Amino acid sequence: MQRREFITLVGAAAVVRPVTVRAQPASRRSVGVLIPVPADSASAQAYLAAFLQRLAELGWTDGRNIRIDIRWAAANMDEIRRFAAELVALAPDVILTGATSLATLRQVTRTVPIVFVLVVDPVGSAHVDTLSRPGGNATGFMQFEYSLSGKWVELLKEVAPNVTRAAVLRDAATSAGVGQFAVIQAVAPSMGMEISAISVNDTTEIEQRVAAFARASNGGLIVTASALSVVHLSVIVELAARHKLPAIYFERYFATAGGLMSFGADFVDQYRHAAGYVDRILRGEKPADLPVQAPTRYQLIVNLKTARVLGLTVSPTLLARADEVIE
Repeated sequence: MQRREFITLVGAAAVVRPVTVRAQPASRRSVGVLIPVPADSASAQAYLAAFLQRLAELGWTDGRNIRIDIRWAAANMDEIRRFAAELVALAPDVILTGATSLATLRQVTRTVPIVFVLVVDPVGSAHVDTLSRPGGNATGFMQFEYSLSGKWVELLKEVAPNVTRAAVLRDAATSAGVGQFAVIQAVAPSMGMEISAISVNDTTEIEQRVAAFARASNGGLIVTASALSVVHLSVIVELAARHKLPAIYFERYFATAGGLMSFGADFVDQYRHAAGYVDRILRGEKPADLPVQAPTRYQLIVNLKTARVLGLTVSPTLLARADEVIE
């Protein structure tokens, strides 16, 4: 079986899993999973499949020696609060969660171990004391350091030299959204680029603001990391194509969905590493003693088909640096 087929099968099984709690032997361990994006997100399904596959490799199989309870919250705070309370009430041995749901989950419990993924600034957000010694009930994996945001400006300018204005799509309600925008603002003048912000909270607002931005020439988009960006992935990619705006994204699934380019951490790799931390906690280690880790793998994805539609010529140098080129 091909890896892609395996991911599809495992991901599909996760979607249809009932949310009711079954009686389990007392010796069986349990893991909660709270994912703050829609269940039909292809990227999130791939991440979950990688997590489950790695757990199985480490000896943990759902229904045999472990129970895995999964909740999808679609970046909706009411759902996140409800599902966080539900999972904690199940008294799991450990909970896996993402950036948007981490703060809510830690409001619900300071005792249940938590492994997080894709968190931009865990120290600044007060989720951990330090990266080397988290100190509380949470540890995990950073999405990237804020300095990476400047690289998006540089790459957008490299692939589309005529871009002199960039709209930054961000979630301003999060510290990560503020931090990413600040770095982009700092780097943009050196690239000869003016910056403006567009909120990703509402589909209608995104459509109206991008359409207004596109009325002037030489524009481009920078889509920063947030759960809401993932929720609106299809809308954002379609708007960039409709208005012929060169765009760079933080995650590869935007590029595979038709976006021009993405640069960021390998999220599948993070979920696999998260399974390793879950395994260590299930075997007795404490989150307070497991250091928060930064990404070790970054991916540059270039969609040549989209570049041709936009009339852009991607340099051989940039293509040589790309980890994946979509023809």
